[in-house]
Formats: sequence, C-alpha cells, structure tokens
Amino acid sequence: MARKKQNEEKPVNHKDNPNVMGLQAAVVDQPITETLEVNYMPYAMSVIVSRAIPEIDGFKPAHRKLLYTMYKMGLLTGGRTKSANIVGQTMRLNPHGDAAIYETMVRLSKGYAALLTPFVDSKGNFGKVYSRDMSYAASRYTEAKLSGICSELFREINSDTVDFVDNYDSTMKEPTLLPTTFPNVLVSANTGIAVGMASNICSFNLEEVCRTEIAYLQNPECDIAETLLAPDFSTGGEVIYDAAALREVYETGRGSIKVRAKWRYVKEENLIEIYEIPYTTTSEVIIDKIADMVKTGKAREISDMRDETDLSGLKLTIDLKRGVDPEKLMAKLFKSTTLMDSYPANFNILIAGSPRVMGIREILEEWTAWRMECIRRRVFCELGQKKDRLHLLKGLSKILLDIDKAIKIIRETEEDAQVIPNLMIGFGIDEIQAEFVAEIKLRNINKEYILKRLEDIEKLEKEIADLEDILASKRRIKGIIKSDLENVIKKYGEPRKTDIVYSDDTDYEPEDEPVEDYPVTVFFSREGYLKKITPQSLRMSGEQKYKEGDSLMLSYETQNSAELLVFTDRAQCYKTRLSDLPDGKASALGQYLPTVLKMDDGENAIFVMEPRDYTGNVLYVYENGKCAKVELSGFATKTNRKKLTGAYCDKSPLIAIVPLYEDKELALYSSDGRCMLFQTALLMPKTSKNTLGVQVMSLKKNRVVTSVRDAAESGIKNVSRYRVKTVPAAGALLKEDDTGNEQLTLE
Repeated sequence: MARKKQNEEKPVNHKDNPNVMGLQAAVVDQPITETLEVNYMPYAMSVIVSRAIPEIDGFKPAHRKLLYTMYKMGLLTGGRTKSANIVGQTMRLNPHGDAAIYETMVRLSKGYAALLTPFVDSKGNFGKVYSRDMSYAASRYTEAKLSGICSELFREINSDTVDFVDNYDSTMKEPTLLPTTFPNVLVSANTGIAVGMASNICSFNLEEVCRTEIAYLQNPECDIAETLLAPDFSTGGEVIYDAAALREVYETGRGSIKVRAKWRYVKEENLIEIYEIPYTTTSEVIIDKIADMVKTGKAREISDMRDETDLSGLKLTIDLKRGVDPEKLMAKLFKSTTLMDSYPANFNILIAGSPRVMGIREILEEWTAWRMECIRRRVFCELGQKKDRLHLLKGLSKILLDIDKAIKIIRETEEDAQVIPNLMIGFGIDEIQAEFVAEIKLRNINKEYILKRLEDIEKLEKEIADLEDILASKRRIKGIIKSDLENVIKKYGEPRKTDIVYSDDTDYEPEDEPVEDYPVTVFFSREGYLKKITPQSLRMSGEQKYKEGDSLMLSYETQNSAELLVFTDRAQCYKTRLSDLPDGKASALGQYLPTVLKMDDGENAIFVMEPRDYTGNVLYVYENGKCAKVELSGFATKTNRKKLTGAYCDKSPLIAIVPLYEDKELALYSSDGRCMLFQTALLMPKTSKNTLGVQVMSLKKNRVVTSVRDAAESGIKNVSRYRVKTVPAAGALLKEDDTGNEQLTLE
C-alpha cells in the first residue's frame, strides 16, 4: 500500500519550483506593434544612420573612423605601416572587429581599384574589384598609408570645422564628418543596404564634379549636363549615353545607366581581348555565362576562352573559329551577358541624420551649404585665435611705455603669487595680459623685441578685419570654395576612365540563332496560362487541364518560330517567341505568362496574338461602343524591345481584341439586347496605338457593349436585320433565333 501511494501522481505546485515560476513569468503577451517599436526600430535606425547610408562628406562611419585613425597615426606624411597595425588602432573607434575594418580598408585602397580617387596608398595584394575570386592578402602581409588627396580631407580638421563626439567607450574623440574641400559624395562610389532602404551612388570624374560645383556657385540654375558629362567608373568601360536616362538620374537621383565592356580584335591571332568590363560585374561571372552559352550551342563561334589577367591588368581572351565576324559575336555577347550591364542609381544620402534621395542639383546645394558652414567655422576659429593674440600684444604695448617700471614691479614683489596682480595694477591690464608679460624671457625685455611685437598689432588688426568681412560675405566664402576646387583640379584632376558612346553607335542587334521549326498548337487560358503542344503530344493526350476556376480563352495552330504579342490589363504589350517557351502537355497547367515575361506586380495577361509579318491590323473594342483599328506595324521594333507601353487606350474598359489580318464582318452585342453587324473596312487604320478610336455602336444611357463575334460564326440567320452600312449605328434587338453561341470577351 505504501508503494502504491508513492507511485500516485501528486498535483504540481509551481510555487515549490522557482525555475518553473521564472519560466512562467518570462512568457508575456506583447503586441507585435510594440515589439517592432521597442526592439526593431532602434536597430533599423542604427543601421540607417550609423552604418549603411553615406553622409554629405561622401563617407560612411566605418570609412571615417578608419581614415581618421590613419591621420592620427601620422600616415598622411609618414611612410607606410603594416595594415594589421592600422586595423588594431582603428578598433579604438570601431568595435565591429578586425575583419570588417580590414575589408573597409581594402575597398578604399588603390590596389583594389574600387574608387576613382583611392584614399589608401596600398602595397601588397589587395585583390581587385573586377574579380570575385581574387582574394586580398591578410593584413599582416600588406602595408598602407594615406594617399595625397587625403590632405583635402584633413587640412581643416583642427580648425573647429566639424563637430567631434566621444567614441564608443568615451576614451577619445572622433569627427562626425570630414571637412572635404571637394564634393567627394559624387566622386567616390558608394553602396549600402540598410533596413527598408538602400543607397547606390555611382562615381563621377573628380575634375568634372569640381567644375560642375564651380558652375553651380556662379549660377545655381546652370545646366548640370554641360560640365557633368556622365558617370565615370574606376573599372573603365563605356557609358551608353542616353540623354533622357541621364536627365532622370540627374533630376531625381534614381535611374539606370548602361555600361558595356571595352574590347579589341587581334586579327593576326583571330581572337578577341576584353580589357575593361562594367563596374557592376566580375570577370568570373562573364566567363561562366559565356561558357554556359558555348555548352548550350548559343555561341558556336567560340572555340576557347580564358582569363589572362596579370599584373598589367584585366584581360579576357576569346579564341574565334575561322570566318567568324567579331562585331556580330560581341553584339550577341553584349545582349546575353553582363559585358553590357545597367548601373541602378539611387542617390540616397543622410542629411542632418535623415535619409534623402536627391538629384545632382540638390546634392550640390546641400554640399555647398555644408561647405560654407565649414568655412565659416574655420574663419571664426581663426578669428578667435587672432583676437586673443591681439589682446596679448595690446597688453604688451602698455609695457613699452615704461619697461623699467615693469622690471621694478617684478623685482620688488616679495611673493611670486603677487607678480600678476601687481602688474595688473601697475599697468591697468587684465590677468591674461599680465600672465603673458610675466612669462617674457629676460633677454626679450628690450625695446627691439617689443617694437617688433607691436608691429604685429597693425597686421593682426587688418587680418581680423578681413576675417570679419569674410564671415559677413557669402560671395567671399564662395570664392574660397572656388579657389579650393581649382586647387584640387590642378593637383588631382585626371582624365576620364570610362568613355562615352552615343546610342546611335550601339543601335545594332545580333542576328538571332536559327530555331528548330515545327507545328504546334497554342492554348491560352483566361487566367494567363499558355501551353505550346506538339501534334504528336496532342494526339496522345487526353482532356486539357486548367487551374481551378480557369478555362480556355482561345487556341490556334501555328509554328514554333512564330512571334507572340501578349496584351495585359495595364495597357501594355509584351513581345516574345514561342521558341523561347518550352513544349508543354495537356496534363500540365502551362506557362504563367506574367511570371515568364517578368510583368509588373499585379499585371495580368488578357490576350495573345501573332503579329505574323506585321501587316494588317488589330481591332480594340471598348465598352463605350468605340472601336480602334490600329496598324500592326506599330508593334514592330528595330531594337527587339520586349515591352511596349501604351498598347491601347485605357480610358474605357476593353471588351475584346480582334486580330485583323484582313478586313471582315463582326457582330457587336450590347447590354440592352441589341446586335449589329459591320464591316471593319468601314474603319480607318490608326498609327497611334493608344487611340480611343471612333464610335461604332450608338448606345443609350447606362448601356455598354458586352461582346463581339465573327459574323460568320455568330449563329445569326437573318443577317440583313442587323447589318449596317455606316457607323455609328444602334443595331437591332436580337431575336431568340439569332442568339448563337457564346460571344468573345476578355473576361
């Protein structure tokens, strides 16, 4: 019985177990909004303000801490030191670990070549920005110092031009910004990913940026594009000049800039050498993509490719087969690889602690205001020093009246502590002036020394007046900025590394690879799924499968090589080829066109058709009774664009799209039970795709067109009742015998 009682379960008392009680207390319901506000928002703000987004001086905190540490180490004028030493010293300001600090140094270095104006003069293997796999050496093997241009960062650092704050453990001070004498924010490329936002600032040529700032100082409404020609990248290459795209980047701070590689054809060896590539890619990515093209038979002209990069620089070599046209091959590679790539600009900069996306003019405005404030602070600091000096010298001038009296006062004073008060009483000077007089060496208590000091008074008074005039004059402050910029151009200006080529020079398209041609049947569903099925597969398959709630909209027979126009509910048209889509089966759902064609978010495919040879027309039927007959030739593009905007008018709901390879008779149906037959030849073709067209069916108030059908397939028996010779027309009430089958709509 005792054993049985011991085995009986006892009720658990949490009060007897403090561990359980602690666990229970830790589980507390907390609203998700409170969690985000209390826990996540501080982290997000820290990443935005203190890590990822550059400020108006063009630096992130990690860059600034490293450069300031190197400056304090005397590496601006001294020799190089081991990188490990710099990394260790920087940890006094940056607690994020040696690996992160050294990676920051690598990116700022001359050897890595990520910046047009590198700030670290490096020695040793620092890797290369254009190589993914070329790793930099460990910090114990490399050496570094500050490059010459850093003198423009630190020249005024000790003149109270910027604020200083405590480091993370309050053992030393560090600057919040560096007083750069040129708009480094536009010269140094910067990329950062924060929380909910990012920054991607492309680099511009130093001389062009300085000349643009000078032009802005002279006229804030100047044409930026006249002096700031285009971005300039440290890896070279060629910028494809697009005036509209550049204008968008310059005005909004967002946009896309196309860059392509530089290459040359070596005729004697029948090979192509690529020696400069876009800033946004790496040599390994290019090689992998070209190798993949060779394997899949898309680049049969290439017999071999290798990376011959050495100390002289980047070189990718492509061996060609006999008889290959290098221009056509490079056109294909530009189209299919990152040898031509786009730089996504996003000029997001911290201004007074708040992120702002700005255009070039706004950036120059903010930098100018900040730089003017730096100069005011520097002048004010210098003014205070000169006023203090003048104050001392004016006290000294009173001693000149009676040097013997000063000596007598000092000699006859019994206590050392009374020397200063006695001088103050004897000559009517303040404590600071008396301290200065008392500290003069005995050998300097002569008339010649004192007269020379008094000569400085007049000079100081003129300098003080000049400094006060500078503080009161914006024109003079802008003149100082201009002078500094001209000095930077003279000392550090270099030619562009990235050439500019105009769109007209690149308007060539590679010849398309021949595709295997065979008959197929196309099935397009109302939800936007498309199947391309071969006759053999179609014979062996059963019933067509569709997504639940989906159904067939149209099907037709064609060839695998045919082009396809895909219309969407956003009044856009996407172009593709059936050969780009895989063959399907009846049992599969098919290809979801919005995903395959990379349509905009929420955009849906509503109709597909073949343009054939781009002769003929396409008819848009709108709910308001209007029809637009548009020439198919308007959809033919020389540059093989994949997306056409403004494919039709979106001012009235679209009821149907009807391909018109030749004119025919159509039947229109309205919501009030009317029908009309009309010849499409009555409508004049329009060249503008987004025209609303002309009124075809007259409608009463609150009545709309509901559908359209081919007259031959409409099932109408008494055609003369509904046929019209002119438009617009109201049509006739539809009799039950003429209802036919379901009409064509886009729903």
